This record gives sequence, structure tokens and C-alpha cells, in this order.
Amino acid sequence: MTPHRWRTAATASTILAALLSFAAPARAQTFDPKYPVCLQVFQSFKDYYYDCTYATMAQCQASGSGRSASCLVNPYYAGPKAKRSKKSTTY
Repeated sequence: MTPHRWRTAATASTILAALLSFAAPARAQTFDPKYPVCLQVFQSFKDYYYDCTYATMAQCQASGSGRSASCLVNPYYAGPKAKRSKKSTTY
């Protein structure tokens, strides 16, 4: 390989690495912290996914009825947003 081609290949590799590093990161968290109940849906013996879009266990059970699925409490549920109270302070 000539020095010119070597430099071109190195530059192309650097540009490719830079472009890949700017790609949007994948969402790593499986459980959505906005909902308290998740439906674990089994697609095969080892393949399953979580659908954390249920407000109640009954709602999840109705959705999972007749499917190879199971409802569970979301361990990462953040809870309802607390409202700030306006406390009056007296001195």
C-alpha cells in the first residue's frame, strides 16, 4: 500500500469512527419509570420483552389475558409527581 492510500484509509477510518460516535445512544432502560405495572410478554423460550404502559394490575392482566405473558410491578416506577405545597411561614 502506498503512503497516499494508507493516509486516505486512515482518514476514512477516523471519519467513520467519529460519525458512529455521534449516533444517538440506545435507550438502555427496559422499564419505563412513568408507569407502575409492566407486562412481560414471552415470544419464545428465551425471547421476551417488557411493555410498561399500565396504570393498574387489572389493566395489565386484561391486556395479557390469553397471551403468554405475565404482569409485574415496575421496580423503577418513580411514583406520582409530588405537588409543591405553598406553606406560609409565620415568624
